[in-house]
Amino acid sequence: MLDRTDRSLVGVWWWTVDKWLLASAVMLIVIGTLLVMAAGPAVANLIQLSSQHFIIRQLIYLIPTLGLMVAVSMLEPRTIRAFALFGLALIIGLMVMAIVMGSEVKGATRWVSIAGFSLQPSELAKPLFAIVSAWLLTLWREGQDFPGWAYATALLGIIVAILVAQPDIGMTLMMLLTWGFQMFLAGMPMLFVIGGVLVAPALFYLAYLYLPHVTLRVDKFFEGGSWQVERAMESFATGGYFGVGPGDGRVKLHLPDAHSDFIFAVAAEEYGALACLALLGLYGFIILRGFVRSLGGDGLFCLIASASLVMQFGLQACIHMASSVNLIPTKGMTLPFISYGGSSLLASGLTIGLILALTRKHVGQNYVARRPADAGGAA
Repeated sequence: MLDRTDRSLVGVWWWTVDKWLLASAVMLIVIGTLLVMAAGPAVANLIQLSSQHFIIRQLIYLIPTLGLMVAVSMLEPRTIRAFALFGLALIIGLMVMAIVMGSEVKGATRWVSIAGFSLQPSELAKPLFAIVSAWLLTLWREGQDFPGWAYATALLGIIVAILVAQPDIGMTLMMLLTWGFQMFLAGMPMLFVIGGVLVAPALFYLAYLYLPHVTLRVDKFFEGGSWQVERAMESFATGGYFGVGPGDGRVKLHLPDAHSDFIFAVAAEEYGALACLALLGLYGFIILRGFVRSLGGDGLFCLIASASLVMQFGLQACIHMASSVNLIPTKGMTLPFISYGGSSLLASGLTIGLILALTRKHVGQNYVARRPADAGGAA
């Protein structure tokens, strides 16, 4: 057992990391594994794959996800900034590569194949952009001569242009909201914030006019929902308060995306509405805990970066659950740590790892330096 006098990397990490956030993330991973085990075989049989195909791959994805989450949570802010800068440059290159030579799935070219596994680079771009943008905005606020907000906006423009070319409107929305949220936290004049709010509807109206898949999904939503949404809604009615029991659900036998985009519907049918509310509460706890810890962060950079990462994590969960119950048009957005998918798992692990790192108590050298001083004062 590690004690408080341990000055090793692991020892300092253990006594400074937020164990409630860490435990909550692990709980989500366990729940997600159980739900993929429930939905995976039925979907695999539906598309004529081995019944254990999705379960095995999900367990394989979990190994690097847990390693990435823990390793990143040990980093200091300076290392995090360097990691995010080089990582985002690499990911942008992969996003361009996905357009040029990636595989097309459902009309979009968002994936690149690496060692037999498909990777969606834009998933990893979300948290990395949040870090780099927060860094630029911090430099702007702390050094008034540096136009960090302009560089952050230009970086956003590059990423959005690539996302629209793929196309990926949902991820574009996530990037725009991240940028706007960070601008607000950094103290951008309200005129710019209000302007962004007014421009956003116009941009999505243009997407509705000129992007066929957006038009189809919006029209289906106002017509009452697509076939998959109708089946998902039926699963909530069938499950009731307590569900039909693990493994006894029927919706997964008909939905080709039951293990990913509609896994919340599988949870509703097999475990019931009360279990879904408990899952919603777990996400709510992570969001509230994350925001509270962000307020006690080490400086403006940690505040902007960690708060925007928490916002991303919570917004993605809300979009997934809202589309499952037909509150918003369907958007192929996974439920963090729950849905099947290697890119989604890695992005969720990276996001939580960064939040844990940025909200640690007395991060890095500050914590180590204070202990000997305290001991000397006590003597």
